[in-house]
Amino acid sequence: MIETKNIAQLRREFSGRPLREEDVLPDPFTQFKQWLQEAINAQLPEPTAMTLATATKRGKPSARVVLLKHVDERGFVFYTNYLSRKAEDLRENPSASLLFYWEELHRQIRIEGTVERTSREETEEYFRTRRYESRISAWASKQSAVIPSREELERKFIEFRQRFPTDDVPAPEFWGGFRLIPESFEFWQGRESRLHDRILYTKKGKEWVIARLSP
Repeated sequence: MIETKNIAQLRREFSGRPLREEDVLPDPFTQFKQWLQEAINAQLPEPTAMTLATATKRGKPSARVVLLKHVDERGFVFYTNYLSRKAEDLRENPSASLLFYWEELHRQIRIEGTVERTSREETEEYFRTRRYESRISAWASKQSAVIPSREELERKFIEFRQRFPTDDVPAPEFWGGFRLIPESFEFWQGRESRLHDRILYTKKGKEWVIARLSP
């Protein structure tokens, strides 16, 4: 067991490849896809896992890990229960941020922007690709709500499995997607002596402006 007083002594050295302004692509979406593909090629366990940070209208923050399900020039898409805490935060305050962290590559990407719901057609198209059990779970779980026991959750799962015994399980109205529309990207590459590379893309009108940040 690590004693609290020894946590500060846990040190590591980063040794990633240089990330120079002249090396990055002019479009941050293309740069993101390149890094994501490199994470996939490296066979990282969860390359599409991302921390989603939200806040209430009063500014109380919360964060959790979700999975990226789609990305294109419109933004980054994830799916959830619309009655969950994250969804409630996003109704009150549609500003949010994403964080991808790939330890093995000494890389992270921060993305900040505003969030909107995906169309119902997008939600239903994606929902059909989920495993049968995952679709049943979407119906059974009142995400973020207090429940009396694990047994109650499992009883609900059996109940909805009996309600939808075939593969034709519709998407619940209370379940769907959100799309984060980026206003900024920051690509971080760990380097020796903590002299990390940080490249920031900021949206100015229709253009992306690239700058270097001090580590």
